[in-house]
Amino acid sequence: MGRILAIDYGKKRTGIAVTDPLQLIASGLTTVETRGLWKFVQDYVALETVDIIVVGEPKQMNYTDSELGPVIHAFVDKLKIAYPQLKVERVDERFTSKMAFQTMIDSGLSKGKRKNKALVDEIAATIILQSYLQRNTFFDIE
Repeated sequence: MGRILAIDYGKKRTGIAVTDPLQLIASGLTTVETRGLWKFVQDYVALETVDIIVVGEPKQMNYTDSELGPVIHAFVDKLKIAYPQLKVERVDERFTSKMAFQTMIDSGLSKGKRKNKALVDEIAATIILQSYLQRNTFFDIE
C-alpha cells in the first residue's frame, strides 16, 4: 500500500502532507514554493510509493471557483496525464487556513511562530488530508 500525498496549492507557497504507508495517519511534510511544486512532486513520487494525490479545491462560499481555481485545475490535469496510475482526488479546502491557524493557537504556539505562513500551509495540507481520510475510511464495527 502506498502513501497519500496532499497538496494545499497556493499562489506563493504550497503546503504538503502525507500519510504513513498504511494510510492511517496524516502528517505535515513540508511547504514548497509553488514554482517548485512540480519538481517536488516528481521527486517525491520517484522516491516513495504513492497511491493517491489529494489536491485542495478552493471554493467561494457560493461554491464557485476561487481565483486560483483555473490554475489548480490545470495542475490537476497535468498530474493525471503524468501519473495515470495514480488516483487524483479533490477536497474542499474552504476554511482550512483558518482551521490551521486555530490549531496553532490551540497547541500553544507563540505569536511569532503563528506568523510562519509556511507552517500554516503545511498544517492546512494536513487538515485537507485528514478530511479526505475521514471521508474515505470505513470501519466495520460489530
